Parts: sequence; structure tokens; C-alpha cells
Amino acid sequence: MPELVYLDNAATTKMLPEVLDAMMPYLTDKYGNPSSIHSFGASCNAACDEARKKVASVINAKENEIYFTAGGTESDNWALKSVAYMKKSKGKHIITSAIEHHAIFETCEFLARDGFEITFVGVDDKGIIKMDELKAAIRQDTILISVMYANNEIGTIQPIREIGALARSKGILFHTDAVQAYGHIPIDVEADNIDLLSASAHKLHGPKGVGMLYMKNNIKLTPFIHGGAQERNRRAGTMNVPGIVGFGKAAEIAKKNMAANGAKLKEMNYYLMDKILKEIPFSKLNGDRDKRLPGSVNISFRFIEGESMLMMVDMKGVAASTGSACASGSLDPSHVLLAIGLPHEIAHGSIRLTMSEDTTKKDLDYTVGVLKEVVSKLRAMSPLYEDAVRRKEA
Repeated sequence: MPELVYLDNAATTKMLPEVLDAMMPYLTDKYGNPSSIHSFGASCNAACDEARKKVASVINAKENEIYFTAGGTESDNWALKSVAYMKKSKGKHIITSAIEHHAIFETCEFLARDGFEITFVGVDDKGIIKMDELKAAIRQDTILISVMYANNEIGTIQPIREIGALARSKGILFHTDAVQAYGHIPIDVEADNIDLLSASAHKLHGPKGVGMLYMKNNIKLTPFIHGGAQERNRRAGTMNVPGIVGFGKAAEIAKKNMAANGAKLKEMNYYLMDKILKEIPFSKLNGDRDKRLPGSVNISFRFIEGESMLMMVDMKGVAASTGSACASGSLDPSHVLLAIGLPHEIAHGSIRLTMSEDTTKKDLDYTVGVLKEVVSKLRAMSPLYEDAVRRKEA
């Protein structure tokens, strides 16, 4: 048995040694506050500016369009809340999708309690937003459209360029939560007509606790955090210099290796999907087979309960998840899986397997073997499974 097969990279990734090496000087000798005007501060400020360039280059943004935050959740909150309150004199209608991350979902629920009207546009059975429904949802008082670039649970990539063009044609701001996509697939904020974009360093082998909000230069969002002039008077608080430097290094590496890693992980997607679907009966792929993030697979197994499966595969050395780590305390089935039309009992029996470029086919073979054993044990306790087998044989 391998020591551990880590297949939960959508939750967080392992920090690269090169990232830690880049951060270390700013955790030790280079400890100045970047807002200070002396040399200690100036050197740290310069390091943050260099990281800003690297982070911007991944998405074809300008350096001064990047604002560092504490992570993707803060960036999502900042984008939605600041646009809402800045634009409320024009309208109080916001459009998003039915499969957004909780950072968007719960922020929209907060805004709804404060008098804003939220439209949740549906998706098809592959998890791709229904463009006709999106177009029909637009009103005179619509001020923002927020649709994630790629889904964190089922990996489906959305038609972002088409959505951005639609929003731009209607004079509506467009935000995308690109936390899962940034650094993994090509993104061009200019070609995609993106006004605001959220990302987080720990999804691409960077440190936890640092993210960014891309804000197009012609947009002047009000600050989300007050109390200082940092980030060009838009995000108060002493800058997380080691984290920002680490983010910059991770972004630089991700950009350099994106094509090669993407090609490898796309091949691994097909290998894992086909092996599971072939070798484990009553299994179903969730999300689009092709329009999905490299290294992201979500499978439902009928007649079992996902939490039990997760604990049993963990005991066998496989780290996976049933969905978003931000909702791991919930016993409710995934809102994403329900939105693509899965019934509760099947949605409950799903597992998310997300790979990195270090994942090998040997890891995947071992994982499938573990899944076959675990699923078989759980189904042995299910009378529904016995009935299904009999009906199939009959």
C-alpha cells in the first residue's frame, strides 16, 4: 500500500519547495513593513510589487489591477458586496449560478437579506450554465453577473467568454470566481471580458491565507476592509509579505508549466474516469466529460453513503472528499449535485478525486482498487443494491 495517495487537491495543494524558499527571507531577515519608508520596508514593498506582476501575468492583467487579499473567500465577498452597495442606486438585482461556491452563495444570501434580489440561474445535467436562462434573467436593474470559471466539485468549465461578452454588451459588471481555474487553465481577462476575478494561492501550490482580486482599471470598488492606505487605499491591513511573495512564485511556476501539466492531467482524467466506470457497476460521472478541469473527477456510486465511503478509503490511505471542504461539516447533499439533477440518495454517494501533476497512474490504480473494495463492502449492507442486482439479472 502506498504511504498516502492524496486526491484532494481541489481543497488545497502541497506547497512547492521553490515557493517556500522564496518566502523564507521574508519570514526571517527581511521582516520590514512594506508601508514603511525606510530600507527595510522598501525592500519588502518591492518584493510585493514583483509578485503582483507575476500574479497579473497569468491572466493577462496589468500589475495595478491586482489587489492582494487573505484568500478567495475575501475576494468573492469584496467583489459582490462592494459592487452591490456601489451600484444600488442603479439597481439591486444580481445574477449568479446555481452551482457557485459557498463564498458566493452565502454572500448572495447576505445581500438578499439586505434588500437585494438574487437570481440563481440553472445549469444542465453536465453542470454548464443555461445561457438562454441567463439572458432571460437580465433586467434593467441588473448590476452584476457572477459565474465561477470552473466548478470546485464537478470540475465543469463554464463558457466564461460568452458570459463576459453578454454582460459587457448590457453594461453589467461581470465577476468570476476563478479560485479553481487560476493557474491551471488559460485565462485572459481582456479576451474574456472579465471585470473582477477572484483567486487563491493555496490552490496552485502556494501558501494558505493569501489571495487576490483582479479589478479592471476602470472599476473603482469601495474598500471592503478599512483602517489603512494599503493596496492603493482599497484594502487596509499590513500586507502579508511572505504569503504574497509565495503567491507570486507559485503563479510564476504555474504559468510556466500550465500547458504540460494540463495535458498530463487531462489524460489522467480520462484514465481514472474510464477505469472507475468500467470496473465499478452503478457508477456515474458527474460533470462534463471533456469540458472539465484537468485533474478533477467526481463520481456517484448508487446504494452507498458518501461519508462512510470517505472514511473507509481514508483508512486505506486515500485522501479524497465528497465535495467542497468549506461545507464538510454539512450533512446535506451537495447543492451542486442536486442542481445537475441527481436525486438526494445518489448525490449522497459521491466522491471527488482531484489530482496534481505528481499523481501517478499507480496512485490511480491503487485508488480504484480501494474504491472497488469499499463500495462492495458498503453495498453488501444495502437491500436496495441486492434488489437492483436481481432486477438486472432478471
